[in-house]
Amino acid sequence: MITGFSKTFLYLFLVLVFAVWVMDGLVHDWGRLSGSGGNLVTFFKESLWPPNWSVIEPQAYPVCTAYPIIDFTCSTAWIGMVETIKIAFVSTVLGTIISLPIGLLATRNLNPKGVSYIARFILAAARSLPSIIWAIFFVILVGFGPLSGVLAMTIYTVGYLGKLQYESIEGMSSTPLEAASSMGLSKLETAIGVVIPESANNLISQTIFMFEYNIRHGTVIGIVGAGGIGYYINLYLKFLQYDKVIAYLIIIFAVVLLIDFLSIYARSFFTEESDVKRPSWWGVLLPADLVTKLRRNREE
Repeated sequence: MITGFSKTFLYLFLVLVFAVWVMDGLVHDWGRLSGSGGNLVTFFKESLWPPNWSVIEPQAYPVCTAYPIIDFTCSTAWIGMVETIKIAFVSTVLGTIISLPIGLLATRNLNPKGVSYIARFILAAARSLPSIIWAIFFVILVGFGPLSGVLAMTIYTVGYLGKLQYESIEGMSSTPLEAASSMGLSKLETAIGVVIPESANNLISQTIFMFEYNIRHGTVIGIVGAGGIGYYINLYLKFLQYDKVIAYLIIIFAVVLLIDFLSIYARSFFTEESDVKRPSWWGVLLPADLVTKLRRNREE
């Protein structure tokens, strides 16, 4: 007799087999992978490593006088990274303010189907294009610079965050909604007084996640001239200065990793992560009953 776990494993195996079959249809010549490892090693040794850390030195022109005591704050890495964070912050704030009303209209447990479908169509249209395509569009409209980046990231934030918001609201318990309906509250009163407070933890957590997401993608939109550190990456890519590019990438990785930890810490104030007892490494590797016995023996 097949248990639930065996069924799950069987389904996953079948999906994997199907994925391999689809992949085999996409790739016509697997022999191209034969020399890829050697090419990567050669490219890494000759072009990428060691990184050129001159990107954190103060730029010669234009002369930077913002923080004359700390030299690296006048470097292209600092200026570009700070601009990327600013673009992500502004677009997250604007996107949250715009997406929340649309997300409320998109929920099927608050509105008629016609209203929710129109709102969902707007959100789907906003996230149907990647942020870099929106950036190209706004660079054409308003020119190069951070303004194009803010507008592009804001629209993408509206579509992406709005979907998370209405799914979170639809997943809330129906009891508060039934109580609000029995009290004769209007849709607006229900949304402001019941739905938003009940879903506040998830909504805030999603907004923090969106800020972190925008920082990662904000490094890309600069490649098309929408501001941020991506502008400098694209500049050195054109001149084939890959040692400077890898230095920028290491800096981006370090900053994104730091913000990731900070966002996890911030989200813990609005979720139940801090109340959950984390399992030990032994709990991952060993059966639960054996871990319990070992824990008891250690306590004794």
